[in-house]
Amino acid sequence: MRRILFLAFLGVAAALLLRVYVVEGIYIASASMEPTLSVGRHLFVNKLVYRFRPPRRGEMVVFSSPVEKKELVKRVIGVAGDDIRIEAKQVILNGSILVEPYGQHTRADEELVGDDLDVGRVPPGHVFLLGDNRDESGDSRDWLDAQGEDLFFIPLSLLKGKLVQLP
Repeated sequence: MRRILFLAFLGVAAALLLRVYVVEGIYIASASMEPTLSVGRHLFVNKLVYRFRPPRRGEMVVFSSPVEKKELVKRVIGVAGDDIRIEAKQVILNGSILVEPYGQHTRADEELVGDDLDVGRVPPGHVFLLGDNRDESGDSRDWLDAQGEDLFFIPLSLLKGKLVQLP
């Protein structure tokens, strides 16, 4: 009987360690990443990858919101050293228009907060994140810190991991 309890304990401990440090299942709770990720979809977070390398442009990441107590999924648009502007809903990355086949504007005829911004240069140890559903996403364009200042850049320490889509 003790052996069974010991093995059960080991199994639970291993599962918890895997969830905390290696991989975790999540589900998409909002439409901010549509059309790429639909509401209710179940995915996994690779929590190891950013221990070995920094995030790359175009990757979808899971991170702790800088303004609310929840986890979010967004796409990495800019990494350290990138210059970013947004003009008429178009992202200008290092002086060139960023081609974004994954992005959508559901209210293309409306001028919204974040449609025209001079974001600036992404500092070391930070990223600039946007949702794919640009007109419905709360992201780096509109977050404010406790003093009401723009919070364009998210520290890498808030990233939980890379979103993994299985076929």
